Amino acid sequence: MRDDGGAWRRGAGDAEDGEDSFGSIIEGRQPVAEALRAGRPIDKLYVVRGARSAGLARVVSEARESGAVVQETDIRKLDSMSRTRAHQGVIAVAAAVRYAELSDILEIAAASGRAPLVVVCDGISDPHNLGAIIRTADAAGAHGVVISKRRSAPVTATAVKASSGAASHVAVARVTNLTASLGELKKSGLWVFAASPDGDTPLWDAELARPAAIVIGAEGGGISRLVGESCDYAVKIPMFGKLQSLNASVSAAVMLYEAVRQRNRA
Repeated sequence: MRDDGGAWRRGAGDAEDGEDSFGSIIEGRQPVAEALRAGRPIDKLYVVRGARSAGLARVVSEARESGAVVQETDIRKLDSMSRTRAHQGVIAVAAAVRYAELSDILEIAAASGRAPLVVVCDGISDPHNLGAIIRTADAAGAHGVVISKRRSAPVTATAVKASSGAASHVAVARVTNLTASLGELKKSGLWVFAASPDGDTPLWDAELARPAAIVIGAEGGGISRLVGESCDYAVKIPMFGKLQSLNASVSAAVMLYEAVRQRNRA
């Protein structure tokens, strides 16, 4: 989790791991098994489709128990990811950061003495967008970012780079169920504001000085139905041009800095 200096540190990579837009790559049954046993955070496990060996089955079972997403794929996908050409039918993508828990974010907010401010990403699949959101969250003084294990980009090396290093300082919680996590935030006193082009609450009327979670939807698809139903307010950002939508990271920046403005005025 946090290091002695209080920063949310990056996971340590092995010298032989590949580092690219996938994140830190670990190849082969034994290296992956040892990484799991050592407690190294794994975002995703790719395993060759139809694998039946006992060794691979154990690796898959341990990966699922650790919370990693397991995806069966064809051998060509594994070959394209592999740097060693000896992947043995399994490749793990190690997290570029050590993820926080949702409770950690709430503790950080409580210790700050300020009203909690959390960003929740619903289906942000572009690591560049995710990195930009994390960077703005840091600049705006948000207490953390919440992402989903499924349908969302993890914090890969690409996301870390796009965040300009902010991912090393912002607590990022990766959760199994966003709807349930929003319920936990509500129980802790936060109000949930969704950025939505169809929202019925104008941005200027959204009371973002109160304890707030700001939900940003996926590029193109917006906020999913179940997540949307869990939000207290659907907030519309005013737009006066021909286009009636903003990039996800831009929407996050507008919402966050309106929260900053209101909090500095209060």
